[in-house]
Amino acid sequence: MKPNEIAAVQAHLRKLLGSQRLHIRAAQTRNGPVELLVDGETIGTVDRDEEEGEVAYHVTISVLAEDLG
Repeated sequence: MKPNEIAAVQAHLRKLLGSQRLHIRAAQTRNGPVELLVDGETIGTVDRDEEEGEVAYHVTISVLAEDLG
């Protein structure tokens, strides 16, 4: 994802979810994951999908069982 896309998706997620604590970090390596963080802790990834000229961004959030209790 390009820096302008990351900034736009981050702004949208912050507004949608009502939290300025969300941050999207660019991939650290080529083809690496774009990470979604809250207070510096990675909670998931953001993927860009383009099909037939339409662009969508998919957010995957992982919750570990050990974090539940």
